[in-house]
Amino acid sequence: MKKEIFIHFAFLISFLIFVSLFKNYFALAYWPLWAGGLVGTILPDVDHFIYILFLKPYELTSRRANSMLEKRSVLQTLELLAETRYERTKIIFHTAAFQLVFVLLSFWVLTSSGSVFGRGLVLAFLLHLVIDQAVDLNQMGSLSNWFKNFPISIEGREKLYWIGNILILLIFSFLL
Repeated sequence: MKKEIFIHFAFLISFLIFVSLFKNYFALAYWPLWAGGLVGTILPDVDHFIYILFLKPYELTSRRANSMLEKRSVLQTLELLAETRYERTKIIFHTAAFQLVFVLLSFWVLTSSGSVFGRGLVLAFLLHLVIDQAVDLNQMGSLSNWFKNFPISIEGREKLYWIGNILILLIFSFLL
């Protein structure tokens, strides 16, 4: 779990430094970009809690996690959820359908919102999803969990899909 948190925050800090350098965002007025980035990095993992608390509370892992939460063992719960993340195949945010909708929403936020916080949030959220896809490609060799209930199959083209997501993220960072 510590490794995963380190990876997400290391990429977030590197990404925000890149954006700040590219867009010359060094004034104190751009601190909301960093705050939005922090929130956007944490939000995608909320779907694991939605799953264990509301979608499938009767599953063994969900019951164990709920028991730990009742005992206020938050760190142990986070470790359990990190260790068992591949058991949860019907989570909401880690799907291709959600990602498609979120990319459209992100484009709208980036092009029409004046909120630097909102822009940081959506960029960090997209970055988190791209990192999770990289981890899945590395550990499982595919993005099959992302395309479980999606009408299009990308079997054999997962890396191309992932590279496309990186390009979208980079293009969106220039819209900031």
